[in-house]
Amino acid sequence: MYLHLRIAPVLAAALVAAGCQTIGTGSVQRDRIGYADAIGNSWKEQMLLNIVKLRYLDTPVFLDVSSVISSYELASQVNLAMNVFPNTSAGNNQTLGATGTYTDKPTISYTPITGERYMNSLIRPLSPQAIFAMIESGHPADFLLRVTARAINGVYNYSVSQTRTRAADPTFYRVIDAIRHIQQEGALSVRIEKRGDQQLTYIGFRHGGNQDVEKSIRLVKDALGINPSNDEPLLVFGSLHRNPDEIALLTRSVQEILTEFSAGVEVPERDLTEGRATPLLRPDPAAGPRSYPLMRIQSSSEPSADAYAGVRYRDRWFWIDDRDLNSKRMMMFLTVFSSLAETGIAPQIPLITIPAR
Repeated sequence: MYLHLRIAPVLAAALVAAGCQTIGTGSVQRDRIGYADAIGNSWKEQMLLNIVKLRYLDTPVFLDVSSVISSYELASQVNLAMNVFPNTSAGNNQTLGATGTYTDKPTISYTPITGERYMNSLIRPLSPQAIFAMIESGHPADFLLRVTARAINGVYNYSVSQTRTRAADPTFYRVIDAIRHIQQEGALSVRIEKRGDQQLTYIGFRHGGNQDVEKSIRLVKDALGINPSNDEPLLVFGSLHRNPDEIALLTRSVQEILTEFSAGVEVPERDLTEGRATPLLRPDPAAGPRSYPLMRIQSSSEPSADAYAGVRYRDRWFWIDDRDLNSKRMMMFLTVFSSLAETGIAPQIPLITIPAR
């Protein structure tokens, strides 16, 4: 009996102490990673679904997760009953009980992208200055220009858009390859200058005696009609430059980029013959070793066991293979392009607030 008397209060105190503790800091690491992962996966699936819809000329719909609030509550109660003098009572029972409750109350807010925000995020062309800022920060120039540029100084890129389908001009790929070579050799720079309310961006070509770099710089200037003596032309938006001291970059919008990606959606032959989906893409002969389409999206009647992202549409599964690094890179950059179109700054993660009581 004396042993029970010593142990029981200890157990009761331990349970009471546990009941007084909150969820605490441990929930932050678990929930921040969990919610970020869930939001990221849902964003990929939403983008993938809209790309597939564009292949079928269906209306894309975009819904943002604007906030996540997750509230927790943990409560417990301990009951202890013991007969201290069993010889003086008919009962000789000892009981120890505990009850607890756990409550999780997540609140997730969704915001449809409509109106002015839709125009800014999806319809407005990307900023040429933002594209070259990404090039300056180390992203491959040929990749970025191939995806985001419609034309550079009147030299046009390949397009599968229904309204502007065309083959690339013969010099387009030579120009972006030359710009990439100049970038790799550290001879390409971006300089921003403020003049009153205007912010001007200049693209610099640095001469260092490397004959291969000099050849690439001459190729870019000749193909784009840039003044041979000007090593810092002004960057502007447009399809044609007004004078030989400018580089006019006509960029695509995010919706245009999604349309280009949609050419890589594999659809059943029946949907093509019945006119439900747009025709198959014909490879651009000028692309050389570059793969077209820009993104490959496979489909079947069953979900893939090795999908980077997958969605169900029209009773079929569409997915990007996890081993398709090129398509995964395209999807990754969509987050950057979307942010650049809307804000001109780095992508912003939805607000996550996790109070714990």
